[in-house]
Amino acid sequence: MKSADLLQQLDRQLEQLAQAVEPHANNRTARARFDIQLFHCHTTRLGDYLLEVRQTMAQLKQSVKDNRSESVAWMAERVVLQMSALQRELATQKLRSSESRPTPVRENLYEKLAEHQDFERRLRAMISDRESLLGVQETLVQQQQLQREVAALEGRLQRCLQALKRIERGIENRERNG
Repeated sequence: MKSADLLQQLDRQLEQLAQAVEPHANNRTARARFDIQLFHCHTTRLGDYLLEVRQTMAQLKQSVKDNRSESVAWMAERVVLQMSALQRELATQKLRSSESRPTPVRENLYEKLAEHQDFERRLRAMISDRESLLGVQETLVQQQQLQREVAALEGRLQRCLQALKRIERGIENRERNG
């Protein structure tokens, strides 16, 4: 099948998806629904995600036009994954409508603090383990894999530390304001 035919087929599926999303496009959900690796936007409205799928589709068409085959394959897979995720979300709308909006319950910040401190401790241990393994790896490929793992774990650690700071500020604010 030619890429033009595949693009037409994807366009048709996208339009069907858009019609299905339309009644729910501006409804807000209790929280964002999709992984940030699949969608760049992190909102609570399905319409915003549909807009991103349309943008990805436009990028795919541009990649086809520019004859960038690696980019075409990646963009096509991304469009399909994004559309599938939206279709799954639409299929669960009836179940989600029974989900209550989260009531602003006074969360136990001390429990969250302890949980995140545990995350921090475990992440630091995992980084230390990977770094100690790094010196004994025999091949460059193994070393590079461990370096990638360390980098990913360090990113997670930074996010954990940021969350810890937010929780600590929340505790301070709560104690200051009674």
